Amino acid sequence: MAKNSPYAPRDWQPHEKPMLPGSPSTPIHPGHKRIAFGLIGLLISITGALSNALVTANLTNLQGTFGAYSNEIAWLPAVYVMGNISINLLLVKFRQQFGLRIFTEAFLVLYVLVAFFHLFANDLSSAIIVRAAHGMVGAALSSLGIYYQIQAWPAKHRLKALTIGICASQLAIPLARLFSTELLQLEEWRGLYLFELGLAMIALGCVLLLKLPPGDRNKVFEKTDFLTFVLLAPGMALLCGVLSLGRIEWWFTTPWLGICLALALVLIVAAVVVEHNRTNPLINTRWLGSGAIVRLGIVMIMMRVVLAEQNTGAIGFLQQIGLQNDQMRGLALAIIAGVIIGIIASALTIKPTHLSWPIVISLLIMMVASLMDAQSNPLTRPDNMYFSQFLLGFSSAFFLAPAMLLGIGGVVTQPKNLVSFVVLFGMSQNLGGLIGSAILGTFQTWREKYHSSLLGDQLSLLDPNVTERLSQYSALYNSLIGDGILRNAEGVVQLQTVATLQANVLAWNDTYLLTAGMALCTLMWVLWRLSRLRYLNWRQAKRDRQAAQQTPAITESGRD
Repeated sequence: MAKNSPYAPRDWQPHEKPMLPGSPSTPIHPGHKRIAFGLIGLLISITGALSNALVTANLTNLQGTFGAYSNEIAWLPAVYVMGNISINLLLVKFRQQFGLRIFTEAFLVLYVLVAFFHLFANDLSSAIIVRAAHGMVGAALSSLGIYYQIQAWPAKHRLKALTIGICASQLAIPLARLFSTELLQLEEWRGLYLFELGLAMIALGCVLLLKLPPGDRNKVFEKTDFLTFVLLAPGMALLCGVLSLGRIEWWFTTPWLGICLALALVLIVAAVVVEHNRTNPLINTRWLGSGAIVRLGIVMIMMRVVLAEQNTGAIGFLQQIGLQNDQMRGLALAIIAGVIIGIIASALTIKPTHLSWPIVISLLIMMVASLMDAQSNPLTRPDNMYFSQFLLGFSSAFFLAPAMLLGIGGVVTQPKNLVSFVVLFGMSQNLGGLIGSAILGTFQTWREKYHSSLLGDQLSLLDPNVTERLSQYSALYNSLIGDGILRNAEGVVQLQTVATLQANVLAWNDTYLLTAGMALCTLMWVLWRLSRLRYLNWRQAKRDRQAAQQTPAITESGRD
């Protein structure tokens, strides 16, 4: 009977044994099949990430289409992250218990259905519900793309496969900015989702034609797992909502933000208490609370906060001065080039014994890129930011795989920690991005008010330069307005607009300096930890040598 059970252990060849519970076996494939696995893996990774990227890159256009306010349209990317973080709690065990093939086909079919019904989302409320479902499916596709990529490479190059599978999703947002303008011209927002539906159907067809090899199946779900999910999922969702809407609604003037934050803390703490007292926890709180994992989580979150300078900072600045996606295609190409080169460099240089140094190099590059952007002015255009954004694109891909591998060592030795690590990695990336956008957006708003007050104090009619500038602005309306008083009023409005623009530019420069400072602080902390670790290893090695030298002497004296 045991042989007929799907949960019976299999006798794998040494080269076929799955790397982790829930992952596929790794048989030897012919060359053409490896190429097919690699291409399908790239397609799945980009397809899953584009779901959110197409919305993030076109929020302003979607706001006009749905007739929504900025605080309403901000829920679209927020609920995507809510669904993405929450479903990661169950996805790993779903793969382990029900098998990879059911996981693969079920979630891709679900993705196609969600994309199809998104075409009929005629109002913002239905679109928000569909985006939450997309977040759940997108989490499944990210791991699926990695599994396909692993099949494409022989065992000695498996780290390269992992690097490509993890980092391919970084291409999604610059790709979305590159061609989404033409999609919007097809049928407004439906053009975006028609494209997404087409990609999903192609991915589904490819997966049905070339299936992943089977893996082991185990009964892993417990009833208490769902209690943890019921507590932690809404808690994380509320936290995501606060981080996404806080800088728009403003933190200290909107009561419901405080209520949501309090409820989130209660639910998350309750989930942690439940897990901490379980014999076989879904999330190993003791492992997550260890010093090494806490430090890794902090570094990953800080790096994601700094990288928010690309989408919230540079793109936000260019949108502030009136540029659209079709005017930033060169910048998108520069970012894409940076990500691709970062993936290649990471794949070629990644070594299990030197996983910290890519993080150090990435932090250094991020700091340099932020300092370059801090020289912006009202005449700055995308071509002035090509190199700095290329550097940020490179660093965003270069550090990701080594950072993940730093924490996966505890999973290989203790497979029960897999769910905990997936939750840690997903939260550091998703929450890190939200925290980065919240911090940078809030800081930019605060600094804009500060610079506006300073500039406003200097705009006095007693200053001949101000009077001359007002005369120039008023003269622009000579052929349009006959009333001199109205012309002067329009001149004042124009001067205030220019002053506000200048205040925003100065605030963005301050924001870039903030990200450079955060990168520097993180870099110094990482270098201090590495130096301390090296010193401790050197001291231990010295003690071992001294002990080895004393042992023969003691032996000789004993013989005498």
